[in-house]
Amino acid sequence: MQISLPRLVWATAAVCVISACSEAPQESRPAEPRAVPVIAEPVRFEHAGTHIEAVGTSKAMLSAEIHPAAAGEVVAVNFEPGQFVRAGDVLVELDSRQQVLDEELARLHVVDAERLYDRYARSADTGAVLPTTLDAARTAVETARVELEQARIKLTDRQVRAVFDGYVGGTDVDIGDRIGPDTTITTLDDRSSLLISFEVPEAYIGELKAEEKIVLQTWSAASPEVGGEIVDIGSRIDPRNRTFVARARVDNSDDRLRPGMSFRVSIDVMGQQYAVVSETAVLWGADGAYVWRIVDGMAVRAPVTVIQRREGRVLIDGEFSASDVIVVEGTQRMRDGVLTDFDSARLVDGGSTGSPIAGGGDRFSDSD
Repeated sequence: MQISLPRLVWATAAVCVISACSEAPQESRPAEPRAVPVIAEPVRFEHAGTHIEAVGTSKAMLSAEIHPAAAGEVVAVNFEPGQFVRAGDVLVELDSRQQVLDEELARLHVVDAERLYDRYARSADTGAVLPTTLDAARTAVETARVELEQARIKLTDRQVRAVFDGYVGGTDVDIGDRIGPDTTITTLDDRSSLLISFEVPEAYIGELKAEEKIVLQTWSAASPEVGGEIVDIGSRIDPRNRTFVARARVDNSDDRLRPGMSFRVSIDVMGQQYAVVSETAVLWGADGAYVWRIVDGMAVRAPVTVIQRREGRVLIDGEFSASDVIVVEGTQRMRDGVLTDFDSARLVDGGSTGSPIAGGGDRFSDSD
């Protein structure tokens, strides 16, 4: 039997359709998510620091203007300007002839009062002296002794002495001058140490502390820097300029510095501790700054607050620990839950230095 060509074509097509329908459909397999290569670094922690500069004025550790305790004529000036003197050294002497006589007269009154009291005391047992008479004699002795002490003090006041070790300044007092308690004889400074007073903005009232080290320098280019230590901080804020006064002590045992000099004061204030990352790790969105933290090999968006920038690094505030790893390059391809690929071996080595870690090695995922 001869089959025509059209019938053969239709038969062949039908067989193909039946064969296609009889085959079982193949199962579709989802493609494995591909990890995104990134550069990451471990989180390090540093203290936020602030550099403060101020102008300070120095004064001697001990400083006094020397005045006489009494009025009188100067009979001796026993110092030269700039001389070093010891505590108790006589600087100026006043005419004391009258005071010497007053002391001698007061001493004689004491001797006479004591003699009379002793005579009454020996006769008291016999009843020849009334008790009131004996009491009056005892009071006379005590009064005479007080008058003698007063006379000695007035005699001592005729000599003006140094009250502590230090250097005396100049003087306008000469022999023959008549001076009084209002007359300034000279100045006396103990400049073995200097106190530097300077003003600090009120924002640092809680951060600046006593015993903190500072650096001071005079305005002379030839003068080297000297170290100092804060000794006290003012208890009030000046409402006019919103500052408070702090004082620092600087050693001056070589006697190179002088009271009244001005200083450039430099202080590095150490603040709170924060996480620090490369500045390329910090991104900005509608809700503010954020970084990509790697958790179990996947990217997780972590909001942060920028605290301080310093030479390619950024101090950030957020919920971080020392074991956290932050993406520093490749951040533009990050999404929440994206699998990341970075070199874990180099990351361990880089943890001590904080240097960025190049990607392309071990992969961190739930299936590993």
